[in-house]
Amino acid sequence: MELLQLQYFMTVARLEHMTEAAQQLHVTQSSLSKTIQRLEEDLDVPLFDRTGRNLRLNESGRRFLRRAEKALFELEQGRQEIRDLAHIQQSTLELAVTTASTLPGILQEFRKKRPEIQFHVQMLATEDMVTLLQRGEVDLCLSSPPIHGEDIECQIVYNDPILLAVPEGHHFSDRQSISLEELEDEWFVGVKQGYGTRDLVDAACYDAGFTPRYVYEGDEPARMSTLVETGIGIAFMPGTARNPRERIRYIPLEQHELVRQIALLWNRNRYASQAVLEFRQIVMDYFGTLKVPPCTITRKKADNTP
Repeated sequence: MELLQLQYFMTVARLEHMTEAAQQLHVTQSSLSKTIQRLEEDLDVPLFDRTGRNLRLNESGRRFLRRAEKALFELEQGRQEIRDLAHIQQSTLELAVTTASTLPGILQEFRKKRPEIQFHVQMLATEDMVTLLQRGEVDLCLSSPPIHGEDIECQIVYNDPILLAVPEGHHFSDRQSISLEELEDEWFVGVKQGYGTRDLVDAACYDAGFTPRYVYEGDEPARMSTLVETGIGIAFMPGTARNPRERIRYIPLEQHELVRQIALLWNRNRYASQAVLEFRQIVMDYFGTLKVPPCTITRKKADNTP
């Protein structure tokens, strides 16, 4: 059994599509197919159920995939540890985030300290981020909500209040605070379901007696402020996403403790290089200096005077 066979098998198993796997691995489909067949011959058992051109991982394949992932994970951790001992610095940090509003400031601080290290950042829904984290394919994650698991180390770094964002001139723009119940007939822009903030506010609105109506749902949180500013819809936005240069009013929500927790995550079995440890500390320091915006203080309904 060869290392290349395991790497090829993992890609085919995850995609369950030979053509797509060949394209991702930059090999011919025939070469990839022969490699998988040789692996199955070595194991003396098929790993996929084949019906015409359809390919599905069977029970043997699923069990072998779990073992293969663990084996390659340990080899990769060994490679990183040896490189660290040899003082060969990690050149790229692999990061995944479900919340990106604070990321530019964090990356800027790290770049000042370690300008030679690059970043590869993926903005993902929670489920996809957890998959990469469990596979050991990312160094660190910034997540909201926090994620707990057997192999996942989770450290909450910030409690971020959720505000209502409306454009200047909106009929709510002069309000000092607002209740969720008053928003039942409004149109919203937001990220898709599966992102922490979206799921949090949807649940709060449901408890308040309504389901938010979305005129736009996307996977780029940074786009929300532009859509609000141009009057496409209003939005629930975290306090850390506020930009004073935008023509947007941010209004605290009454009574509801609508706060997202931001957590730093890592796979406790993944080797942490010196660069990863330094980045982790910069994240802690960065959030330690953040202050809750003054407008996020929750007001009672009786103070609700336009």
